[in-house]
Amino acid sequence: MAGLFDLEYHERKIKQYQPPLSKLDKVINLYIFKNTLEIGLATNKDKAVGGRPPFDKLMMFKILILQRYYNLIDQQTEFQINDRTSFKQFLNLKLGDTIPDEKTIWHFKEQLKIKGLALKLFTLFANRLIVNSIVAKEGTFA
Repeated sequence: MAGLFDLEYHERKIKQYQPPLSKLDKVINLYIFKNTLEIGLATNKDKAVGGRPPFDKLMMFKILILQRYYNLIDQQTEFQINDRTSFKQFLNLKLGDTIPDEKTIWHFKEQLKIKGLALKLFTLFANRLIVNSIVAKEGTFA
């Protein structure tokens, strides 16, 4: 039977191994993308209408980074975020947090394409990798 502090211990243990995503998060300040995302994807919708609040745009972009470098389709991305502690840590999610489903991930990608932001954001991301001497191959960051 799991104890009260088992999850904390498990998360600390994962961080000790310094997974590639943890290193990436330390080396590249991904908040440099936040303004571009917020301005580029701003909507004029009335917030009083209701519905579920949107997911953080930076977290959604980080999901696309996971997809690209782990070669995941939307459905598999949703599963892997639910399944993998290192993915949750990269996205700053805790156990029990709501995770975007595959349709939400697809919709976010479509909005980036429509607004012409996908190429701009990933070019900037690739440049940040180069500047920080990080070699990105599918499935790895070395």
